[in-house]
Amino acid sequence: MENTLQNNFLIAMPGIQNPVFKKSVIYICEHNKEGAMGIIINKPLKTLKIKHLLKKLNIKTSSCLCGPKIQDAVIMGGPQAQERGFILHSSNQLFYSSIRISEKIVITTSRDILESIAMLEQPMNVLVALGYCTWDKNQLEQELLNNFWLTTTANQTILFNTPMKKKWIQASKIIGIDIYKLSIYFGHS
Repeated sequence: MENTLQNNFLIAMPGIQNPVFKKSVIYICEHNKEGAMGIIINKPLKTLKIKHLLKKLNIKTSSCLCGPKIQDAVIMGGPQAQERGFILHSSNQLFYSSIRISEKIVITTSRDILESIAMLEQPMNVLVALGYCTWDKNQLEQELLNNFWLTTTANQTILFNTPMKKKWIQASKIIGIDIYKLSIYFGHS
């Protein structure tokens, strides 16, 4: 597919009121003629941190629980399969079920990455999510035509190092837009 959105952000337009997608930024992991799959990157689960997830999975952690990633919140990656974990991370390490999305970003679903996080040996950048977003054939393209989303090439700083509450605004700034100045109404002129 020529116009793939893989390794791009979808930025929710201000008019989206569905609480799952309102003010969301979605990292597109796969986009082809069959559909698309992505992970919401800015909706932290308020009651679940990575250290709690590791404990629930009986993964022994390093005696030092002060590592920067272990204190991070787990993200609500989307409404599909919310019991499944998806870890977006930098490509400096690969694991059993790692799939390269771009030269610098990988997604992994195997337990071995969680074990590396527990031992503070994780990749340089890590985002742990439960669930994902999916679109059927031509569904995402139709949503784009309906002005539900803005798109831009993914940015590692926003993906991994921007505070959750600022990702929506910062992602829109990549394309030179003040998201708060856009109309909340959908349509075409």
